[in-house]
Amino acid sequence: LEAIFKKHNLTRLTYSESSHKEGEKKGITWDDVIGMEETKEEAKEIVSLIKDRAHLKLVGGRIIRGLLMFGPPGCGKTYLASAMANESGVPFLNKVGSEFVEMYVGVGASRIRHMFQEARELALSKGGCIIFIDEIDALGGKRGDAQSGGDREYNQTLNQLLAEMDSFKEKDEQYNIIIIGATNAKEDFLDAALLRPGRFDRKITVDLPTFEDRKKLFVYYLAQVKYNPEELDVSKLAGMTHEWSPADIANLVKESALITVRNKKDVIDLKSFDEARERIELGLKRKLTQTKETLAMVAYHEAGHCVLQYHSKGRFPFKVSIIPRTSTGGVAWYGAEEDVTGATKEQLLARIRSALAGYVAEKIKFGTTTTGVTADFSNALSTARHMVWSLGMGKSSFIGNFHEALYFNKQQQQPVLSEEIKSKLDNETQEILQQCLKETEETLRKELSLFERIAEQLIEKEELTHPELEEIFKTYAKGSSHDPR
Repeated sequence: LEAIFKKHNLTRLTYSESSHKEGEKKGITWDDVIGMEETKEEAKEIVSLIKDRAHLKLVGGRIIRGLLMFGPPGCGKTYLASAMANESGVPFLNKVGSEFVEMYVGVGASRIRHMFQEARELALSKGGCIIFIDEIDALGGKRGDAQSGGDREYNQTLNQLLAEMDSFKEKDEQYNIIIIGATNAKEDFLDAALLRPGRFDRKITVDLPTFEDRKKLFVYYLAQVKYNPEELDVSKLAGMTHEWSPADIANLVKESALITVRNKKDVIDLKSFDEARERIELGLKRKLTQTKETLAMVAYHEAGHCVLQYHSKGRFPFKVSIIPRTSTGGVAWYGAEEDVTGATKEQLLARIRSALAGYVAEKIKFGTTTTGVTADFSNALSTARHMVWSLGMGKSSFIGNFHEALYFNKQQQQPVLSEEIKSKLDNETQEILQQCLKETEETLRKELSLFERIAEQLIEKEELTHPELEEIFKTYAKGSSHDPR
């Protein structure tokens, strides 16, 4: 290896002799891990085994050697692993899978050996050790049959990891070591040898926070800043951040604080919070000179979305804007009153009506439409097609996941669906869209005063906040399926 580095005039990177974070992660406790109660209980069980193996040995059991964490980015996998190390009182080796994959054969395997040697020494001197490998899919993904130097190095590195994990089987008494792997990928992306019993015995999912968990996260992060509690209600904030990760929420509060300072204010208010959210989701505001006709078209388009969101059960419109941004000319945001694990047919139809509302609004007011309906049409068509092709919600109630059947059709190069069935499915998709289009127009014409008022206020102010929208709904709305407050 030294000869290779000298030949190519490369500087060899030294591997850290002291990469454990025994002191750095000292402050992270179970109390700092917000939400994910079921996942936390699993982690606590493993920590109890690290602390006291006597009871497990009494019943003839063997300690868990490996734990795999699955879940989207930013959900707290590394944070949870750090809390486990701190609560168990053992050193914490924090690694990333890509650290072990190099182009030169033997380098990755050498690094694996070095890491486990360091873990053994720490376990003997400190009573235990946790090895955490983030992005383990970079190291433990499915192996192919290719024989390039890079692939041989990859296979050799993974084999070394497996061999080191197996070496603990006969040495439970001597070493108290747990290996934790974390990945954003799905389980079937990982190599089967890595998932074999005796290696990674336990698997837990660190998922996106629920509605209640998001409320707790906002309480936790807002407690670290100065904010106006009368304007920033954690229930509303949780409803406005559906499918946001803990990292996203932390970033939102941080961005809100920066905007508050920039605006020379002392506390975070709803305006600063909204501006931060818009900047994160849509990008910076664009200073464009727009004609009155263009502004009016965008205003009525967004007003249409707003009215239909108001009539969608379980949703509430909390802001609408016609200020151009990096990725859009206007937007109508809605929040959810609670998390829904599965959508009903009526909820899916409500989504389609809401998506089509901008198009219908333009037609009602101007008799024509713009290119602003493109993304709305894509969303409406995607939802309607999913209902018919995958969920059996069409009129004929065809049963089966026909999207999946089409996939196998292409893979196997065999006819799985007849042209007649595909034609019927497409026709039923259009029937749903046409019916939703009709119902959307009926709602907007019924709520014409509300529709016009929102658009007029948008043209005048460019943005309407949740309190302003609530006031308009109270005064002008003729009916709603829910109380927006």
